[in-house]
Amino acid sequence: MVNCCNAQRSTKIKQLLKEVPISFYHRALALISALSLLGCYHATIETGLTPSGEVIHKSFASSWIYGLVPPSTVSTATKCPNGVAKVETQHSFVNGLVAGITLGIYTPINIKVTCDAGDSAMLPSDGPDIVLDGGATEEEILQAFSRVADIAVAANRPTFIKY
Repeated sequence: MVNCCNAQRSTKIKQLLKEVPISFYHRALALISALSLLGCYHATIETGLTPSGEVIHKSFASSWIYGLVPPSTVSTATKCPNGVAKVETQHSFVNGLVAGITLGIYTPINIKVTCDAGDSAMLPSDGPDIVLDGGATEEEILQAFSRVADIAVAANRPTFIKY
């Protein structure tokens, strides 16, 4: 009885497939493939710092399996001593083409890091406003935050706690 029903289902599916011309499937597959190659992904992260002319660029950072395995970390410490102002990631048309050819196994990405110009506010040279030792109690920590907030308002400047 079960074999009979399965046979009827498979003949119905075969009949449905015969009714739709094969060229329709080819056109639909070609259209979907073309549209997926046209899409580009772009993300920008701005830190609020002033950008400088120093830019670190990795045009084909290697990620794998549709980006599940990310590319290696971009080391910015030596080229951006004042920090990073902006990070941009992008999957370009060429990146998408390469990903399509490799069936998503290799998925390159463009990474662009813009360094900070160095004119941003830094920790004052005279050190932190309040210093707490490592054994401070919860009450002492709360009092320190209250005091540093009062200092910030009175001095109209950033204030810091070193813990």
